[in-house]
Amino acid sequence: MKTMEQIRKAVELLSARELARFRAWFEVFDARRFDAAIERDAGAGRLDALAEEAIVHYRTGQSRDL
Repeated sequence: MKTMEQIRKAVELLSARELARFRAWFEVFDARRFDAAIERDAGAGRLDALAEEAIVHYRTGQSRDL
């Protein structure tokens, strides 16, 4: 993948300060994409079975406090 190789090379050329800024930006970017995916999955009902399983475990005493 040519684009991925270009990104890798560009990241390798960043100064320590630029790399820290990139890392902070990417962390926020990645978290937003993850959150959006969870919202889409929840809205589509893809997490319903997991939620139901967790409720069953809670009601039957198979869960514990964190």
